[in-house]
Amino acid sequence: MSVACCLPLVECVSCLACIRWVWKKFLYTAGRESENWGLATATEFEPVPRLCRYILSVYEDDLRNPIWAPPGGYGMNPQWVLLKKDYVDTQGKVSPYMIYLDHDNADIVVAIRGLNLGKESDFLLLLDNKLGQTSYDGGYVHNGLLKAAQYVLQEECEILRELVEKNPNYTLTFVGHSLGAGVVTLLTMLAVKNREKLGHIERKRIRCFAIAPARCISLNLAVRYADVINSVVLQDDFLPRTTVALEDVFKSLFCFPCLLCIMCLKDTCTLEEKMLQDPRRLYAPGRLYHIIVRKPFRCKRISPLVKTAVPVDGRFEHIVLSCNATSDHAIIWILKESERALDSLLEKERIMGIPPAQRMERQASLVKEHMEEHRAAIERAVALDVPHAYSPSYGTFQEMEKGENSSVGHDNSIEIIQEGKG
Repeated sequence: MSVACCLPLVECVSCLACIRWVWKKFLYTAGRESENWGLATATEFEPVPRLCRYILSVYEDDLRNPIWAPPGGYGMNPQWVLLKKDYVDTQGKVSPYMIYLDHDNADIVVAIRGLNLGKESDFLLLLDNKLGQTSYDGGYVHNGLLKAAQYVLQEECEILRELVEKNPNYTLTFVGHSLGAGVVTLLTMLAVKNREKLGHIERKRIRCFAIAPARCISLNLAVRYADVINSVVLQDDFLPRTTVALEDVFKSLFCFPCLLCIMCLKDTCTLEEKMLQDPRRLYAPGRLYHIIVRKPFRCKRISPLVKTAVPVDGRFEHIVLSCNATSDHAIIWILKESERALDSLLEKERIMGIPPAQRMERQASLVKEHMEEHRAAIERAVALDVPHAYSPSYGTFQEMEKGENSSVGHDNSIEIIQEGKG
C-alpha cells in the first residue's frame, strides 16, 4: 500500500523537476552569459566585417566576376590575391583558402572557408578527433584541425615569410569560419610557436579572428592565446557551445533538435567546477566577441551590441534552445549583423564627438586594458586550479614585459601568482 502511494509521488516530483529544467532552459538566452562583459569599441571590432567578406570571397571561382558577392562587393582588389587554392590543390587536407595582401589595411591575410556539406574530406577532417586526443603546447587540441593547420603552414611557410620580411609594418592575420575558424586557431598557435620560420615576426604582429569557431582547444590554451586569437560569435550560434565530440553531432544531424536537448540536459547536470577541472575539455578560443541582436520575448531585432571579454568560467558553456541556433552560424548572417554592429558603434562615437587626438589616446589605452584583462584571466585560471594553467615553459609576466617587445603579446605564465600561493 505504501509502495503504491510512493510511486505517484515520485512521478510527480520527477515531472516537476523536468518541467523546472525545461522552463529554465527555455528562459536561458544567449545574452545572459555575456551580460557582465564589457562593450567592444569600433576600433577593435572594425576588422570583423571586412574579414567576413574575405572569407566569403574564398567561395568564388573568379573574383573578377563574383557570383555570391554581398551588396557593395567584397571590397577587395583581385590583383592583391597572391594565391587561392581549392579542394583539388589541397587534396582534401584542408578546406579552400587564399592569401591576400591587403595594402589598404597593411595586412597579410590568410582566409579559410567553412565546412562544405558536400565534401567528404571536410567531414573526415572534423571527425578526426576524440575529445582531448592530442596534446600540444601544454594543453589539448582537436587532432584533425591541428593536422590541417600543420599542412597549411608547411605549404605556405615560404611565401608568408617572404611577405612578412618585405612588409615589416604589416600584420599577419589568420581568419576563418566554422571549420576554417578551427584551422586558423591552430595555425595561429603554430605561427606563434614557430616565429623564426616566418621571418622572426613579433608576436604582436600576429592575430587571428575565428568566426563562429568549433570548440578546438583546452581552457588553458584558450586563455593563454587570448592576446592574439579572437572568437566572434553571433547571438545563439550552436557550434561554439557544442561540447560533445563533433562526430556525435554529425551522426545526429537528422535529429539535431534531439541532440540539442540531450546536450542541454548534460550541461545542466554537470557541475561547473567539474567542467573546469577536465583538462581535455575543449573550448572556443581566445578573446570572445559576442554580437547580441535580439532580446528575450521581442520579435524585432535590436540595435546590435558587441560584448567582449576573456572569460575563464562561463565561456559559452550552455546550448541555447533557439530557432536561430543554426541560422546564427551562417557566415552571411554574421557578416550582415557585424556590419550593423560596426555602424552602430561608429554612430555612437560620432554622436559623442570624440576628437582624433582623443581617439588615438583611446586606442593606446585599449591595448593596455586588453593586456590587463588578459593577465587577470590567467590569474583567475590559476585561482580556479584549471589544469595546466601554470607551467615554467610558459614564461613569466616579467619576461613578457621585458623580452617580447610587445604591448599585448607574450608566452604567459603565473609565476607571481604561484609564488603567492606558496
